[in-house]
Amino acid sequence: MNVMVCIKQTFDTEARIILNGAGEIDGNSVLQIMNPSDEYAVEEGIRLKERYGGQVTVITVGDDAAVKSLQQALAMGADHAVLVSDPRLKMLDSHGIAVVLSRVIGRMEYDIILCGRLSIDGANAEVPSRLAERLDLPQVNLVSKLQVSAEGKVDARRDIEGGVEIVETNLPAVITVQKGINEVRYPSLRLVMQAKKMPIRKLGLDDLDLTAEDVSSPITIEGYLFPPPRRQGRTLTGSLPEIIPEVIRFLYEEQKIL
Repeated sequence: MNVMVCIKQTFDTEARIILNGAGEIDGNSVLQIMNPSDEYAVEEGIRLKERYGGQVTVITVGDDAAVKSLQQALAMGADHAVLVSDPRLKMLDSHGIAVVLSRVIGRMEYDIILCGRLSIDGANAEVPSRLAERLDLPQVNLVSKLQVSAEGKVDARRDIEGGVEIVETNLPAVITVQKGINEVRYPSLRLVMQAKKMPIRKLGLDDLDLTAEDVSSPITIEGYLFPPPRRQGRTLTGSLPEIIPEVIRFLYEEQKIL
């Protein structure tokens, strides 16, 4: 079984974001990690390989720093890694990423495509759906348990309010997984060091017969701004009859609510 896993390198969830003078996020100032949801996708892909044989290929779109996440996936047990990097891919949106991924995967032999349910930075969860549409494949989202038969039948289970929804489809398909589908393995130091020596295939737009216009976004990002700091709260002391008039005055005169 040939498994494709799409991953993304994102900021650490506890990172303190810093903006440079141009209003852009300074990627060098924060620790970058593999998107947490994508770790479950890599793990599920490796488990499918262990059960049915085949190979796992991880793919990402980013700069050279994204090699770190690819090496993590290789250390976990993936067989191949592909990095799509090009100066013309600096400001990609979900559409552009899906175009690139579909072109890479469309030139490979695959049985199933796995993705995390969303990335923790953009959190729009659009790329898997756009990818499935471009490849004309069925898709199942938010899968918490996945069973694939040797005949290419998929039994995907999704947690819903008050129960479990079972979705059946055939391969190939795009599946997005969420936390709880498995327990992610942590590779040993030996595997980590071996992964750093494994080759990573690097592609640019020209290699994929794509132009900057093919992946261009209709949206232009002019920059980022932090939200204004929250106003400091006020503490009222005294008995309840003393506090209530002050609260009413505050809401009426200052907040203009009443």
